[in-house]
Amino acid sequence: MGRKKLERFQDNAERYNVVEDGKPNFGKLIGKWRERHFKNGNDLVVELGCGRGEYTVGLGEHMPDTNFVGVDIKGSRIWVGSSYAVENNLSNVAFLRTQIELLENHFGEEEISEIWVTFPDPRPKDKDEKKRLTSPRCLNTYKKLLSKDGWVKFKTDNTFIFDYTLELFQNKQIEVKNLEYTHDLYNSEYMDEHFGVKTKYEKLFYDQGENIKYMKFQFA
Repeated sequence: MGRKKLERFQDNAERYNVVEDGKPNFGKLIGKWRERHFKNGNDLVVELGCGRGEYTVGLGEHMPDTNFVGVDIKGSRIWVGSSYAVENNLSNVAFLRTQIELLENHFGEEEISEIWVTFPDPRPKDKDEKKRLTSPRCLNTYKKLLSKDGWVKFKTDNTFIFDYTLELFQNKQIEVKNLEYTHDLYNSEYMDEHFGVKTKYEKLFYDQGENIKYMKFQFA
């Protein structure tokens, strides 16, 4: 392991805004994120596969009265968002280092107000369907963890994973309500919903002329 990565891991181990294995609060915040970690009663928004945390910190800056948690397994990536939050005094931002399939080990039923799925690996092979972050298995987990009227917001550059997700709803494999979507976010009425926040790769795809797809929905 490189020196730079080791230094980042050490920073994460010492930071309050990073929750990870080895810390006393890891796996102990189920249903208690507001009162035990953020020490308030504000809504809780979770970004899945947050990478460097551009959305977690970006939305956190725009909505200081909402709590944000970015989830990813890559500690070196989380360090980037964690550092930005520390440097900019974003006390409403935290990061959880864990695998997304273990979400139920860290959040309680109906604890989350909103889930963002931003540019996930599309995993186009049939054998990898269960690993897609919008697979029926994952969506049913989100349903348990979201408040009754909570929203899922999904952004991707990948047409396959976007159309796959829409087909789940159209075929009634997953029952949703208030579904809205666009295949061209940056020329749509939904622009203001993400405050212009872009990930590194979103900017790259957009600059190359790739349309960004976006949908939001609630579970029925």
